[in-house]
Formats: sequence, structure tokens, C-alpha cells
Amino acid sequence: MSELRVVVLGSSWSQRNSVGNFIVGKNVFKTEPQFCVRVGEEVEKSRIVVINTPDLQFRCAAKITQFIKDCARVSAPGPHVFLLVLEPENITEEEKNTMHRVLKAFNDRSFDHSFILMLNSEPRQQDVFKDHTKKALIKELIIKCRYRYLKMEDIECPELLTRFGQIVKENNGEHVSYEEFEEAATSLPDFPQSREEKAPTGSLAADKDAGKSRND
Repeated sequence: MSELRVVVLGSSWSQRNSVGNFIVGKNVFKTEPQFCVRVGEEVEKSRIVVINTPDLQFRCAAKITQFIKDCARVSAPGPHVFLLVLEPENITEEEKNTMHRVLKAFNDRSFDHSFILMLNSEPRQQDVFKDHTKKALIKELIIKCRYRYLKMEDIECPELLTRFGQIVKENNGEHVSYEEFEEAATSLPDFPQSREEKAPTGSLAADKDAGKSRND
């Protein structure tokens, strides 16, 4: 596999940024994404591409479709893993339903490629994870993701990457394809990270490789 592509969904933009930075080992996600942003780095001798996404807040079905198309283009030829970032104490019915609709609309097999990362609870709420895994909102997503989940506070990056590798193996190395973009380019041009703030409405890819210059 030339690269492992991971789409980060859910929670707040600051927390998605933190998770993305945790995976690539660098502080590359700094601002609130207004469109899907793609960053690639060499991690643990492998190329990891993280696609960070805007908030999943849509006023109409057309906005969901636009988001999915943007995500499909930036993650082309398709993601290997959907990383669902959740806060057990703050998840809502709307968030759960929206995440479900997005994944199902991307591809019926999206949940076969999904993994849940539970964010740290507040110190005074150390038992909140156990409480909420028994509740319908969290439990439904955990079951849909084949019980693939971890707590952020319990892991280090190599373990998370190992879990990603297991998902790829379980799916025979295949990525998730969005049918409308089956014939899209299989690679994206490299853009400097600063293009994130200059992007027009729609979707651009910001794929920044460690030590890579514009002249490479």
C-alpha cells in the first residue's frame, strides 16, 4: 500500500485538529476547516494521509451531498478508514443521525471501514465513558463499527495506526469508493498548507509532505 488515507469526522473542529495532529505527529491542522483538507506525512515508516473535515452541520440534504462530494474528491481514490471522533458526554441524536447519513451516502460499506475514537472525559467525569457506552446513541454506532473503538487517553499513535492496519486487512486492502467519483484522479497535487485559508467555496486538497518543497 502506497499510502493509508484516513478521514476524520465528528466532534468540534479543534478536537478534530488535535486528533489529526496526533496521527501525523506534527502541528499541521491549526484553524477551523471550511472545506476538506488533506495532509500527508511519513509516520512510522509509512505514508499516512489525513483528511480533516468541516463540522457536520447541514441545513439541507443538498449540503450533505456537497460535503460528501468534496470529501470524495479530496480523499481520492477513496479513504481506507473513517475515524469517528466522539465525546460520549456530549453526543446528540442529531450528531449520531448526521454521521450515519453521511457514511451511508458515501458508500454502503463505509461502516466496515469505520473506527470510533472516544475523547478524554473531564477529570470529574471519569466514569462517563462506561455510562454512555450503554446508551443507545453510542451503542448503535459502536455496533455499526463492529465494536472498533478506543479511548483517546488510553492509546499512543503506533497502536492507533495498528488498528487502522487491521481495518485495511479486514477489507482486503480495499478503500471506500464514492461511485460518482470512481473515475476521479487517483492522486492530488501538492499544495502548501497556507492554501487552506485561500480556498474558494468548494473543495481543495492541501497535501503537505515532510521536507517536500514546491519545486519537487
